[in-house]
This record gives sequence, C-alpha cells and structure tokens, in this order.
Amino acid sequence: MASREFDVVTGAFGYTGKYIARRLLAMGRRVRTLTGHPERGAAFNGDIEVAPLQFQRPGELAESLRGASTLYNTYWVRFPKGEVTYEKAVENTGILVAAARDAGVRRIVHLSITNPSVDSKLGYFRGKAEIEEMITRSGLSYAILRPTVIFGVEDVLINNIAWLLRHYPVFAIPGSGDYRLQPVFVVDVAEMAVAAGKESGSALQDAVGPEIYTFEELVRLIAGKIGSRARLLHVRPGLALFLSQAVGRAVNDMILTQEEIQGLMAGLLVSPHGPTGRTRLSEWAERHAHLLGMRYASELGRHYC
Repeated sequence: MASREFDVVTGAFGYTGKYIARRLLAMGRRVRTLTGHPERGAAFNGDIEVAPLQFQRPGELAESLRGASTLYNTYWVRFPKGEVTYEKAVENTGILVAAARDAGVRRIVHLSITNPSVDSKLGYFRGKAEIEEMITRSGLSYAILRPTVIFGVEDVLINNIAWLLRHYPVFAIPGSGDYRLQPVFVVDVAEMAVAAGKESGSALQDAVGPEIYTFEELVRLIAGKIGSRARLLHVRPGLALFLSQAVGRAVNDMILTQEEIQGLMAGLLVSPHGPTGRTRLSEWAERHAHLLGMRYASELGRHYC
C-alpha cells in the first residue's frame, strides 16, 4: 500500500520533473505536482495529484504544500519571454520557498545549474546563483543539484541537434567548437534527486555524466549514431544565432539563445568535480539512435502552448 506521506514535484508534466515523479511513484510514494498546466494530468493516468502553481497566491500555494515531506523543485525559465524574465523567475522561486517554509515542508531538493555565479553577466547563471543563496538562507533542510546538459529522448539540446542533423544538409557550429560540455542522463538526475530527498543534511552536488565532449565531438557523435551526412560548418557565433533564429521561425520555437552560446563557449557546462551520473551518452545514443531526433522537442510548446 502506498504511503500516505507525500512529496511535491514542480512541473511533473514537463521534462525533468516527469522523471522525478515517475521515480517517486515507483517507490510507492504519493505524489502531488504544482503546475501551470493542470490540463496535462492525463500523462500520469490520474496517479498523481494536481494543484496549480500560483505564485500570485502564496497562501494557496502554501496550502498545496502543507503536509508534504519533500519539495522537488524544477521550476525555472530557459529564456525570457514577455513578462517572464529571469528576475521574475527568481522572485517566483522566492515565493515558492517561503510557501514551503510556511507549510512545514521537511526538505527541498532544488535543480540548479553547474557553475552558477551571482557575478555572472549571464542572467541564467546569475539567477540560478541567487536562488541557491535564497535556499541556503531559508532555514529549510536542502539539497541542491547542479546538472549540466540533461539528455533524454525528448530533451531540447541533444535530441534537437539530432533533429537538425536529420533535416538539414548543413549544421552550423558556433566558433571553434572546441569548448566542452558534460551531458548527464535525465534518469540519473531523477535518481540523484530522489536519493537526495531521503537525506537530512544540507548538501550541494554537481549532477554530471561520465563523458566530456567538445561541442564538435558531440555533434559528430550524434551524426554518426543516426547516420547523418550533414556537413559541419564552423561559423561566427553571431551567424550561428541568426541561422538558429531562422530555423526557429520555421518550427515556431527558440532553438538557441545568445546566452546559451556564451555559456557553452565559456565552458560553464563542465564540472570541476568527478562524474556523479553513470550513463554514458555514447552508449545511450547507440541504443536510442532510432528515436533520437525523430521528433522536434519544442520549448515553447512545452511551456507556453
């Protein structure tokens, strides 16, 4: 019989949150999600409870969290859109953390990013650092996981690189392509998050895979696995951004942002510590080549449609 004690996952109908929720359900946990898309509840066949993620109503948010053992927080924005900015996302997360504290939540497990810094010129990495400071000062027991690029069948980087390699004869690599990244499997991240939720002491840990690639090596790996003959072309970062925007208009999505190019080229998606995930992208891509890039994964469709 499932435990009546429950956990809360923000964004269980999204990407990483979905895998965390699945892991908790497999363990017999009762799960509630806070989401901006309650209409997507059919994804779990009614196995999880659904409550709105209402930052504008902190009292109701606290009630949705009351009685929860652990809050797994995946809420963030990949890029600003309209009134949704990095600053607003930081403010919203502050409301969520305060609501968790008011509701008596035992522990928060928060997904951040590798190499965040409050001094960063990149709003994404600066905002993540500000949230980490907020959580560490909250008085809650916490675990902060810092993943790099999270890969899986439906991710928006590895999968969409494969999609582009399947659909276009040329793939543009910004700059030299020798900057590095360290992909981590989404299931490994979910397992790390749930394991961290069981602990009691506060902790901060990078969530990174066992393989490090230059960006060009990564693209060549994916091209080889799916049998793409696309030509790899090195271009100026500004031109790469322009080309991605052109393709983005065709698929009605934001494929790549200037900050993402800058963060990637600055080496911010590699950990200075040892690997914590066990799944190798090279082996995973070999097994899933028939699925990789077969469908485009839309960030705008996931969060705004």
